[in-house]
Amino acid sequence: MGSDHCAGIIKSTLGRHDGVQTISTNIANHTVSVVVGPAGPAEQELKKLIEGAGYDVAAVALEGDTNQEEDSAVEEAYLKLALRRLWIAAVPTTLIMLLMMPHMFWQPIPGYLAIVVVLAFPVVFLFGGAATHKASWRSLKNGTFNMDVLISMGSLPPFIIGLVGFVYPMTSFIEMAATIMTFHLVGRYLEAKAKGKASQAIRRLLTLGAKTARVERDGEEIEIPVKELAPGDIMVVRPGDKVPTDGEVVDGESHLDESIATGESIPVYKSAGDTVIGATINKEGRLRVKATRVGGDTFLAQVVKLIDEAQGSRVPIQEFADRMTGRFVPLVLIIALGSLLAWLFAADTLRPILEWGAGFLPWVDPAAATPVLAILAAIAVLVIACPCALGLATPTALMVGSGIGAERGILIRSGEAIQTFKDIKVMVLDKTGTITRGEPKLTETVVASGITETELLELAAAVENASEHPIARAIVDGARERGVKPGDVSDFRSTGARGVSGTVAGQTVLIGNRLLLEESGVQGLDALDQALQDLEGKGRTAVIVARDGQACGIVAVADTLKDESVAAIKAMHEQGLHVVMITGDNERAANAVAKEVGIDEVRAGVLPEGKVDAIRELQEKYGNHVAMVGDGINDAPALKQANVGIAIGAGADVAIEAADVTLVRGELSGVVDAMVLSRATFKKIVENLIWASGYNVAAIPIAASGLLHPMIGVVAMTASSLSVIGNSMLLRRRYDKVRR
Repeated sequence: MGSDHCAGIIKSTLGRHDGVQTISTNIANHTVSVVVGPAGPAEQELKKLIEGAGYDVAAVALEGDTNQEEDSAVEEAYLKLALRRLWIAAVPTTLIMLLMMPHMFWQPIPGYLAIVVVLAFPVVFLFGGAATHKASWRSLKNGTFNMDVLISMGSLPPFIIGLVGFVYPMTSFIEMAATIMTFHLVGRYLEAKAKGKASQAIRRLLTLGAKTARVERDGEEIEIPVKELAPGDIMVVRPGDKVPTDGEVVDGESHLDESIATGESIPVYKSAGDTVIGATINKEGRLRVKATRVGGDTFLAQVVKLIDEAQGSRVPIQEFADRMTGRFVPLVLIIALGSLLAWLFAADTLRPILEWGAGFLPWVDPAAATPVLAILAAIAVLVIACPCALGLATPTALMVGSGIGAERGILIRSGEAIQTFKDIKVMVLDKTGTITRGEPKLTETVVASGITETELLELAAAVENASEHPIARAIVDGARERGVKPGDVSDFRSTGARGVSGTVAGQTVLIGNRLLLEESGVQGLDALDQALQDLEGKGRTAVIVARDGQACGIVAVADTLKDESVAAIKAMHEQGLHVVMITGDNERAANAVAKEVGIDEVRAGVLPEGKVDAIRELQEKYGNHVAMVGDGINDAPALKQANVGIAIGAGADVAIEAADVTLVRGELSGVVDAMVLSRATFKKIVENLIWASGYNVAAIPIAASGLLHPMIGVVAMTASSLSVIGNSMLLRRRYDKVRR
């Protein structure tokens, strides 16, 4: 399946069967996915339908039964077959060329025509061209025209016409027939090899997983194939091992190399309760991990699925190429026939063109017989016009772009997002979990006279350690980070959302908001008033600590910024984006965060259902050029409403599913990387389409005028396809240059 034209033929063929519900093709991976109803065709019937349309089916499998090793073997076998066909054609064609030169310019070779026929026959009809002609016949039988039709019509007529030389002296075209088929096979092989290289990223991902897993069964450790793992199995991961599948650490601690998933080279610390990703590498400690996801549900499998979707997805600009290729082959046949008739009946009028071209084109012969000129022009049109390059323009760029993204933790799941991304004017950011870490953390302390920070934290941590409230946990964890170990508490009491109290080392400690402490008759609050207002003005949640009725100080907690948030938002501004923050938090806290990171516009107090309305308002104001970044379940509807939805990879699955782009690292800085990659990929698609369509527009008139020899034409046609693939491969260089 070489282009969208080929894909269209397969779709129309399968679509005629009543039992087929949906069809999706992936040119980059040479796959077709078919959903069939209860009365739909069986696997082998689907294979026959596709083969009836002129295409070979390497394998058929139900979803979930695919095996990457088998798929790789099929791809390797296809490449070997293409190389074998190339050699079978190249050897006799080379001999023909070696005989043709002395025969034409020095000394006629006795029996030359018979020798050439014997050498060219297997090239044109058997080992070399059989598959091409078989596909052409199936295509024509189904009332469609694929690319092989052009090659068959460019090689069969010259061979057949050349046989006339046995009964009537005339120029032989048999050499040309063999050469056209050989160059076609060269192009097919090089194209297959280049495509394989472009899709290495996804293949590397698929081969990185562990093959076996050590699990605990009946009190013993046994080794089983990964495919036999079940959710709930306890896996033992030793130092240096790959984690067999996604899971949760139940015992042990270690650092894991998660670069396969996030692109981040620094190992990540893991301990009990932390989640781990399959195929990541355990660096030092022994871990016991409970399997949570297996098979197609794992992170790695989902990444591969997303890349597959991206490589097989459609970009709106591709509709232009589809319309062109859908009408192209019949149009080429008409032009070829018109060229043949024009040269047969108006050769004298057209010869001045050849006389002009003969001055600088050595293959042009104005004195050639009229039938010879007519045949050369018609065949040149057929072989130069193959629109494979046009069909390869989009999928090869998508393939390379999605591979680059996967290596850097950027998963772009739709071609439409790539085109839409370039026009984005507004970037909407959720606050919690996107700009901030999504968990409270001890940020500041203020001490009253006569007490140290350590003493303040000892009192606060001892009481709060008895509470499970998120603010309490933040205070305790913050104290521990500062070297303060929580002491014992007795008589612990909680007053709901207002505060907590307890006895620490015989002292009564009260922690809470100002209102609670005023009602309790605490002294010294006025001295802390200004500090309290300053902290609350910065969006902090501040609580006052009192000991034996006297205010000791303030402990402030906040959802802290991610390390990269300020730099990421600055980079968005450099890209010309208007940055908006939408949050359910109160306006004071939201504005404090916005001021700290440089947000242009804040929409605070927005409920989950209100986020969709907010996106719609921005779309009305700025046009359909709004992207959104989010991580939570409540962000999913808004991500879907945005023109481009971007999910932080560490967030909820439903948000990731609703998004067009997923940032696996969970870093906001990835938004700009994704935008740059999308713009670079789209630019490559446009370059490819301009080159491919411009090439055909320019080449066909030259071929029809008789100035282009068919053998030169087939070389140029092959070169055009390879140039499109090569240009797509340069995407990596362009992206790296821009990011530097």
